[in-house]
Amino acid sequence: MDLYSFDDDYLRRLCADDGATKHHFVDYFNGAMLLKLSRRVRSFADLEDIRQEVFLRVFSKVCGPDGLREGAKLGAYVNTFCNHVHSEFYRKEGRTESLPNDFDSAGDDVSAEDALVTAEARARVQSVLSEMETRDADLLRAVFLQERDKDDICREFGVDREYLRVLLFRARDKFRNRYQPK
Repeated sequence: MDLYSFDDDYLRRLCADDGATKHHFVDYFNGAMLLKLSRRVRSFADLEDIRQEVFLRVFSKVCGPDGLREGAKLGAYVNTFCNHVHSEFYRKEGRTESLPNDFDSAGDDVSAEDALVTAEARARVQSVLSEMETRDADLLRAVFLQERDKDDICREFGVDREYLRVLLFRARDKFRNRYQPK
């Protein structure tokens, strides 16, 4: 997964509905959200619903009158939306459905197919991570799966924030080259 440096020009093209820019944007963040959400959702259908909602909200907000003004912050902006949409998705579900007395954490509402697809996606991500160098895999797990504080990660890896960006770029690139969805 290439670490892309978003800029104001990219943001302008995205808001101008440039097809190539939108295609790049969706491709770029689909992979990031898959990596981020694969362990946090109950089913593949939930993953797809959350990703679609993130894109819908980002596209409507980022180019709106009170939208994002600095293209360099686009990645963090999408990440924040992803976190909020994920939280809202399951919070809303919790308000409308009461848990049965014999509640099973696997959930009866998860179809066998959805569970299999989610498990396959998780297994594929874990397989790719296990094939990678330990440092790269640990870095990706810490940032995207465990969502740890970047300052803590910097201390653990003995690097500063700027070099962490370089390491992430390289690790994501290696992950993207090995991860090829079926």
